[in-house]
Amino acid sequence: MKNTQQTEMHRDAAETGDLQALLAQVGAALDQFLRFEHADPVRTNHEWRPRLDTALPLQGIGIEQVTDELITYLIPNGSPVAKPGFTSFITTGGTTASTLASTAASIAAPQRYLLTAFNFLEELSLGWLASMCSIGHLQGVYSSGGSVANLLALGAARQHAFEKVGHDPAAAGVHGRVRVYATREAHHTIQRAAGVLGIGRRAVRPIACDAGGRMEIADLRRVIAEDRQAGVIPMAIVANAGTTNTGAIDPLLAISEVAREHGIWLHIDGAYGLPGILDERKTHLYRGLEHADSVIVDPHKWLGAAVGVAATFVRDRELLRRAFTQEPADYLEGAVHQDAPSPTAEHSLDDFGIPYFDYGIELSAPSRGVVVWALLREIGVEGMRARIVRHNDLALRVADAAREHPNLELLLEPTLSICCFRYVSPDVPNLNRLNQNLHRRLVRENRSLPSTTQVNGKLALRPCFLGARTEVTHADELLADVLRIGAELVSELVANGTKSSENIQSGHNTLNL
Repeated sequence: MKNTQQTEMHRDAAETGDLQALLAQVGAALDQFLRFEHADPVRTNHEWRPRLDTALPLQGIGIEQVTDELITYLIPNGSPVAKPGFTSFITTGGTTASTLASTAASIAAPQRYLLTAFNFLEELSLGWLASMCSIGHLQGVYSSGGSVANLLALGAARQHAFEKVGHDPAAAGVHGRVRVYATREAHHTIQRAAGVLGIGRRAVRPIACDAGGRMEIADLRRVIAEDRQAGVIPMAIVANAGTTNTGAIDPLLAISEVAREHGIWLHIDGAYGLPGILDERKTHLYRGLEHADSVIVDPHKWLGAAVGVAATFVRDRELLRRAFTQEPADYLEGAVHQDAPSPTAEHSLDDFGIPYFDYGIELSAPSRGVVVWALLREIGVEGMRARIVRHNDLALRVADAAREHPNLELLLEPTLSICCFRYVSPDVPNLNRLNQNLHRRLVRENRSLPSTTQVNGKLALRPCFLGARTEVTHADELLADVLRIGAELVSELVANGTKSSENIQSGHNTLNL
């Protein structure tokens, strides 16, 4: 009896096994979720919120009940991001391979370091990713997303720029004025990275764009010349390989020539658009990529990983080590053999493996490489190419319809899988407001879910075709929904006897045109 009591006393209250049965239940609920027959969670929050909004539990309810609540209240009331009609922000629900790989890693390799098969796949998959995207001259490291990926790349650029003048900014801090050159179409995380790195958000100097949202080379040259004259150190040029707004690709080859002339670090943000190089119709737009000093890409965008997987590639990873290395810690130093990787390792704890924790800002980090490995192992480069081509074709399909239909207007020719268009009517002077109202009604129907943006002062409907579940039918549904809702709004406006200032009732909101 005493031994039994001691065993019970020392046993943890959490379930640490029984995964097969429990994951089967959760998997069945997720399969049901992926039928997308459920309402939006805002519509049902009177049902699930009271069941979840409870006091801190002093006594647990057990794993079976937790699983039941996951299945009953959480999964059916999750995000619309995974829906095939979701074309809003550049994110998507992970594919099955991503889910299986990340779930396996969460148990079998909860950290990316040590001499394990998962650590091996970190480097292998980075090499695969670089090769697929034609940046095999660069070395990589994974991080949590494009924000951190850009931060790491600009951290390497900062290190490079200051080391050229005999200063170590990571150790001693920054001094003097530096400049990062980027267009207003560059992702706003560029400014945030500049702030975090201590050079200041105002160090990012905007470069003019042409009508297509691409960097103007003449303006880049003019601004660099001005800064040189003023004694400012040019730290980096940030070029876009697929902007978030419109999918535009900057003239990479011309920008790379400017960067080489002035000895400036060239960073290419391909978080969304870099895989577009697989579409042979678009490959020529990526000329100059081979001259990049750093490139980022997010597998959790076009490649189908669940959110939390980005990659930064640089010419020399030692720059990253000098920019982000940790100071020694007693609990780590000496815990493993110091020569990495150790040729005499007899246990996975004999070595940390490749020290990714010194190439970025994360010590603790999940095994992300296994996710990329699984995605590429499942469908290969050709499967990825087919997805990219399909999505680019969907953008062209919407563009063709916008050119042909009298009530649609194409605002910008698609470069990749983003199409910017709008609904038009001669009966409505304020087309920006009309399309804003159309968009909100469209979203509330919960089938076709694009976002909006501004193109040369005009509010555009902006579908970005990205998810593995998104097919031709979803582009056609979007067009049909836009035309139907647009006609309804104009009809309501005309019925109210006004062309510019009467109210249009849209759901629970009264909106003005």
